[in-house]
Amino acid sequence: MAVQPRWRPALAVALAATTITATLAASANAAPTDYEAEDALVSQGVVESNHAGFSGRGFVNYTNVSGSFVEWTVNAAQAGTHSLTLRYANGTGVNRPVDIRVNGALSASAVAFPGTGAWTTWQTKTVTATLAAGQNKIRATATTAEGGPNADKLTVDAADAEKPTAPGNLRSNGAATPSTVALAWDAARDNVGVVGYDVYQHGQHMKSVTGLSTTVDGLTPNTEYQWTVFAKDAAGNVSPASNEVVIKTPPAQQDTEAPSAPTNLARGTVGPNSVALQWSPSRDNIGVTGYEILRDGQVAATATGTSGEVGGLNPSTAYRFTVRARDAVGNRSAASNEVTVTTAPPGGGGGVEPGRVTTIASNVDVPWGVAFLPDGSALVSERNNFNVFKLTQSGQRTAAGKVPNAVTTGGEGGLLGLEVSPNFAADKWVYIYHSSNAGNRVVRMKYENNALVQSSYQVLLGNIPQSRYHNGGRLRFGPGGMLYVATGDAQAHQNAQNLGSTAGKILRITPDGKVPGDNPFAGNPVWSYGHRNVQGLGFDSRGRLWATEFGNSQMDELNLIVKGGNYGWADCEGTATGLGGGGCGKPGFIRPVRTFAPTGSNSPSGLTIVNDHIFIAQTTGQRVYRMKINGDGVEAPKAYFQGAYDRLRTVEKSPTGGLWLTTTTDKDGTANNDRVLHVELTG
Repeated sequence: MAVQPRWRPALAVALAATTITATLAASANAAPTDYEAEDALVSQGVVESNHAGFSGRGFVNYTNVSGSFVEWTVNAAQAGTHSLTLRYANGTGVNRPVDIRVNGALSASAVAFPGTGAWTTWQTKTVTATLAAGQNKIRATATTAEGGPNADKLTVDAADAEKPTAPGNLRSNGAATPSTVALAWDAARDNVGVVGYDVYQHGQHMKSVTGLSTTVDGLTPNTEYQWTVFAKDAAGNVSPASNEVVIKTPPAQQDTEAPSAPTNLARGTVGPNSVALQWSPSRDNIGVTGYEILRDGQVAATATGTSGEVGGLNPSTAYRFTVRARDAVGNRSAASNEVTVTTAPPGGGGGVEPGRVTTIASNVDVPWGVAFLPDGSALVSERNNFNVFKLTQSGQRTAAGKVPNAVTTGGEGGLLGLEVSPNFAADKWVYIYHSSNAGNRVVRMKYENNALVQSSYQVLLGNIPQSRYHNGGRLRFGPGGMLYVATGDAQAHQNAQNLGSTAGKILRITPDGKVPGDNPFAGNPVWSYGHRNVQGLGFDSRGRLWATEFGNSQMDELNLIVKGGNYGWADCEGTATGLGGGGCGKPGFIRPVRTFAPTGSNSPSGLTIVNDHIFIAQTTGQRVYRMKINGDGVEAPKAYFQGAYDRLRTVEKSPTGGLWLTTTTDKDGTANNDRVLHVELTG
């Protein structure tokens, strides 16, 4: 039921030079509640009734000028998340975006109101916002010279915050083929209603469906996949995960014939720490899918073509190399001819060329956060068991204790990022990002006498939305002493554009958890938004923030972060249309500096910067990329350690020289089989 107006204006009153106020009394038991635009506060607009199909007595025609607005005064029975639905018409082909502010704070930026085909064709656009209990001011302000759309009414509804139950009994729904898997599950329940299901393969969104079964195609033969399904409702709430089902695709065909051995293996460019190789291709009855480069009899790198490079070598040292081919079912050829190559003399330390790799610690369980202490040792977090330990440069390991209240999400959550206070020598604070039973949170604890002081645990920023996947987790202090926090969208992609949510953002807080006065949105910890799942953060020599981000199914991203920037998710993924469907053309979206495709063979995680060279550790890509910063962009990436150390999670610049690099073999289900590595950097 529409709220009754307190006064009735003439329907063609010009308001271009005047401002008229109408305070609307919310019905105590009406939900949702409609608020007519003609009864709102209008600045630079006209109340008209010349286009049919409106509700109430008319609609507001914005003046074609940036800054024109309509402001509704509404009452919320209780504080919390509400949906705001604006009914509008736009008879032009030009988008007429507006900013949505709640009580003066920006809640949604440049919300698109594209053409509806005619001024008599009315459509709706919904955003979510956090309202205070009692009276709220909701303002829709035009952001371009086109003004806003014709505004008919605003509908306010207390958002549904209840998640659906987990889908039950996820199962194989017939035999897998070499490229497809068929799945089925039992229906989830919801207080309002389930509208669909999202199918995931180990954190990667594969497809969305409305029914209780599906077939996923485009898979690789002879490969094991881990499947889960999530239910979602109309409000965007996502259920807990279903049970996990592991299904292996069969070989493309029964094939016991190995490829022929590669021939003509020869050396290419030789450096102090790397050797380039090339060879003639192998033959196979079905097809060669890749090559393994062996160094002194052990696999040191992989390649898809007929050339590759082995890094992490010692200067002035002789190594024996061979290459073997493999096919889709894992048959491996005999070795190629062997070549012996002596690396070049050392070029000196302190450079940016990765060199010798040594193991600092083994038997580690998914090491995620690495933060260095003033003495050159580091604190390391283990994601799945919630332990923190101190690790010296020589490999001495000392338990520091468990982080209280940390829980696993069964996927990408748990004990994640660590950061040491810039004033650690005086204050002893260690900053921690972890999942809990009340959402993801940023906390701090004292580290004294080689141990975390359990009684010092303080929550600085809580209730960050979490899910099994897309939890972000990286922490980084900036040059100005503020703490930057990377979050994920918690598998609810609408969170990323909602400035009232801390999900899908990079946040910025003071060391004691307050919102800095110079943040882009007053009283809001959001520094940038429109992110899917931020993984790495780092500052260059100019004090600029760079971030890596997991994409959905098309492209991963490297972004140069600016204050208040909107990076496009979920309308845009990399440079392609994302799950939100709006595409990348929306005014204000910031393009990534570089994309990595496909996501299934990249996944850029941790990031560190040395002498304005960005180093990125990749999980599914199983490599380290190095890119030199060039202005506002980067030069072409150079890959290191391809396939040599399995999945890689975190890379950090060591205060004593070189890099620390962590492995993350979390997909195999085996605990304590990861390592912390040291990578020398040479000139």
